[in-house]
Amino acid sequence: MSFRPTTPGPGFALARLLLASVFVVMGAWRLWGASQGVSTSGATLTFSAIELVLGLLIAAGWKLRWTALAAAALMLVDALLSHPFWSLAEPERSAQLLHFMKNACMVGGLLLLSLVAPVARRR
Repeated sequence: MSFRPTTPGPGFALARLLLASVFVVMGAWRLWGASQGVSTSGATLTFSAIELVLGLLIAAGWKLRWTALAAAALMLVDALLSHPFWSLAEPERSAQLLHFMKNACMVGGLLLLSLVAPVARRR
């Protein structure tokens, strides 16, 4: 039994574009801010550039299985490093838990995308 549709419909394209939009917008937003003089660490610039590229690749549908898995890994690392709710007191704990869970939700969506993405048949 295969979960991959033979021809993805418009709903698949919309879902893919919505998942990609977070990466494109946030990656570009931070890079734009840095180009306008906002103080940004080298690690943040690197993360933002990778985020932007992954978003564009997902939006384009390029090697979706692997691109979505890479984006899921990036989002998981971001959730663990940027939103350590477990080490905070209230009310910061609740705010960071919300952000952590949004990232976890995106990881799930990206994993699902990697499972249902059409693959090219080898000849």
